[in-house]
Amino acid sequence: MGKRKLGALEKVDADLSNLQYKIRRDPASYREDFISQLTQYASQRDIFMSSPASATANGIISFRDLIDFMAHVLDCYPDLTTSFPDDLIKILTLHHALLEPELREKIVGSLVLIKRKDIIDSSLLLHTLFPILTSTPSKSLRTLVFQKIISELRTSNSKSVNHRLNKTIQTVLYNLITADRSSSKGLWAVKITREMWKRQIWTDSKAVEIMKEASLAENEKVIMGGIRFFLGGDKEREEMEDESSDEETIDMGKLRHQVGINKKTKKKAKALDRAASIVKKKERKKNQPHPLNFSALHLLHDPQGFAESLFQKHLQNTKSKLNLEFKLLMLQLVSRLIGLHKLTVINLYSYFLKYLTPQQPSVTSFLASLAQAVHSQVPPDVVEPLVQKIANEFVSEAAAAEVASAGLNAIREICVRQPLAMSDTLLQDLVMYRKSKDKGVVMAAKGLLGLYRDVGAEMLKKRDRGKEATMGIRSGEIKEKRFGEEAAGTIEGLELLERWKEEERIRKLEEQGLPVEVGEDEVEEDEAGEDWGAWEVETDDSDDSVGWIDVDSENGIDISDDDDADEYPSKKLKLSEKPEPKDIRTSTLATTKILTPADLAKLQELRVQAGVDKIMGTSRKRQQMEARHIDDPLTATEIEGLASLSIRPTKESKLATAAAGKTDRSEHRSTQSMRQEKKRLEGKSTTNREKSRKKNFMMTLGKAKSKQKRSLVETRKVLRGHIERSKRGGKRGNKGM
Repeated sequence: MGKRKLGALEKVDADLSNLQYKIRRDPASYREDFISQLTQYASQRDIFMSSPASATANGIISFRDLIDFMAHVLDCYPDLTTSFPDDLIKILTLHHALLEPELREKIVGSLVLIKRKDIIDSSLLLHTLFPILTSTPSKSLRTLVFQKIISELRTSNSKSVNHRLNKTIQTVLYNLITADRSSSKGLWAVKITREMWKRQIWTDSKAVEIMKEASLAENEKVIMGGIRFFLGGDKEREEMEDESSDEETIDMGKLRHQVGINKKTKKKAKALDRAASIVKKKERKKNQPHPLNFSALHLLHDPQGFAESLFQKHLQNTKSKLNLEFKLLMLQLVSRLIGLHKLTVINLYSYFLKYLTPQQPSVTSFLASLAQAVHSQVPPDVVEPLVQKIANEFVSEAAAAEVASAGLNAIREICVRQPLAMSDTLLQDLVMYRKSKDKGVVMAAKGLLGLYRDVGAEMLKKRDRGKEATMGIRSGEIKEKRFGEEAAGTIEGLELLERWKEEERIRKLEEQGLPVEVGEDEVEEDEAGEDWGAWEVETDDSDDSVGWIDVDSENGIDISDDDDADEYPSKKLKLSEKPEPKDIRTSTLATTKILTPADLAKLQELRVQAGVDKIMGTSRKRQQMEARHIDDPLTATEIEGLASLSIRPTKESKLATAAAGKTDRSEHRSTQSMRQEKKRLEGKSTTNREKSRKKNFMMTLGKAKSKQKRSLVETRKVLRGHIERSKRGGKRGNKGM
C-alpha cells in the first residue's frame, strides 16, 4: 500500500510542529529556520493588515498557524520577537469584529500564553481584553474573553493576593459603571465582581462599592445584578466553599489498599503521590487561621446614605420603571440595611401602608420586609399605625384562617424587634385568638402571648401573664421598658457566678456549724488554709442580700386587678400571703473582685447550664426566633408560618407527602448484596467463589469437562486435599494467626 499524499497545508503544519519541537530542544541550532518563519509571518501580517475583510481562507489558516508557532517559541528568541505581542494586541483591538472566529480565538489564546511566559504582565493583558468584552457583538468572543479574564485574575491571586492588580481592575470596573449609568456595559463589571467575591478573591470594601454603584445605576439589568449580590452573594460564597471542600475529599486508606493488592505501576504510584499532596494541602489549609469574611452589608461605608438613595431613586420615585418583583427585591435590601445597621428612614414606613391588604399580590413578602425594617431605635409612634393596620386588615373573625395566621405572625415579628409598638388594648384583643378553632391561628396567638410574657408582661391581664412573669413583676425583676433604653454592658452570666458563690459560702458555713450571718472576715480566715493551686477565689456578698427583707404592706406591690379579682380569689390570696420581694441590683463582682481562671471556667459552665434550662423551659418556636442571627433575612415563608396548618390537606397532598418521605429508601436487597456493594465502594477485592460466578461461561467450560472425566481415585485425592488445606488454614496456612 503506497504512502498517503499530504496536502500543502498539512505539510506546512507538520513542518511547523516539528520545527517547534526542535527549537524548544536546541534554539541556537535552528535560529536561521526561525528567522525565515518570522519573515514569512511579517509578510502575512502586512497582507492581512492591509485588507482584513478580503483575506482568503488559505491565507487565514497559514497566518493562524504562524501565530501559534511564534507564541510557543517566543521566549527562545527574545531579541527577535519584541514586537510580536504588540502586533497581536493591535490586530485584536482594531479588527476583532472582522476576524474569522478561529483566528480570533487563536490570537486571544496566544496572548494568554505569552503572559504565562511572563513576556507581558497581567495588567496589559486585562486592559486589552476589557474593551473587547464591552464592545464586541460576538457572543462567543464575549464568553471567551470573560473566561480568560476570570482565569487570569484567579491565577494572579493564587499564590498570594495581588493587591496592585486587584486595585487597578477594581478601578476600571468602578469607572465602567459610573461613566454611563444608563448603559448595559456595567453588567460585565457586576458579573466579574460577583464571580471574584464568590471565589473569595475580592473580599474588601472596594468590591462592595462597585456593587453599590451598580445598585444605583439606571439600567434595569445592572440594578438587579447589584441588588441580587447584596441579597445572595454571601450565600453563594459559602456554597462555593462547601463544594471546594467536598471535591478534595480523598480516602487515602482506600488508595493504599488498592495499590497494595493490585499490580504495581508507575501510573498508580504517581496517583497515590498526587492524592497525598492534595491531602497535605488540605490539612495545611485546615490548620491556617480562618479568614475574616465579612458580609457585604457590613463593608458598606455609608449604609444610611445608600438606603436613602435606594428608597428615593427606585421606590419612592414615581418615574421608576421597575416591576413588582424587582421592587420587592429592592424593598428587601433596604429593609435589611435598616434592620442590620439600625438606620432611620421614616418615610419607608408610610410607604408600606398601601400594600398591607390581603388582596395585595406577594403580601407576605411585604410583611417580611416591614418586620426586617423595624428595630429598637424606630419610634413606636411610627410603627404602631402599621401594626393597627395589619390587625384590622388581616386579624378578624371574618378573615380566612391563613390570613389571620399570617397577620399574627407578622405582628409578632414586628414586636420582637420593637415591643413598644403594641398597645395594651390591641394586645389583649389579639391574645384572645388563642381560643380560636383553627390550629394555625391558635399557634400564632400563643406565640404572640409567649413573646409578651418575656418582653412586656405588664401589658397583659393578670390571668394571661403566667407564673414566671407574675413572679418577676412582683419581685421587680421585670420592669417596664422605655423607648431608647439600653441595658448596661456587663459580663454575660456574671450574676449566675455571684449567686453560685453565695450558695457555696452558705454551704461551707453550714458544714462548719457556723451561723449564716457570720462576717466576711471570719469566712476569709476559715478559708486561709485552702489549696490555692486551683486559683479559686471564694467571695461573698454583702449582708444586705442574705435572707428576706420585710416590706410593709403599704410599700408592697399589689398585683391584684379589679377586673380579675372575682375570677381568681384563691390565687390572689395565695400570692398575698408571700410578700417577699428580692433586692434587685446590678452585680458588682467584676468591679470588686479579680476573676481567676477557675472562676471563668465555672462562669462558662453556668452559662451553658442556664442556656439548656432556658431551652427546655421555652417553646421551640420562640427558641428558634431568639436564636436567629441578625444577618439572616426574614422570608415570606416564615411570615406564612403556621398558615399551612389551617389548610385541610387533601388525599392527593397526603400521598405526595408520604411519597416524598420515601425518596431516600433504596430497593430491597439482601444482606450479602449490601456487603458486596460496601466492599466494592471501599476498593476491596471479592472471594474466588464470587469471581467464578462472574467468569465467562466459555472460560469455565474446559474445567467443567475435566471434572466430568475424573476417576474415583482422582476425585478422592482432590477432596482429601481440600480437607487438609482447610485444616491448616488454606493454601497460605493462615489458621491461628
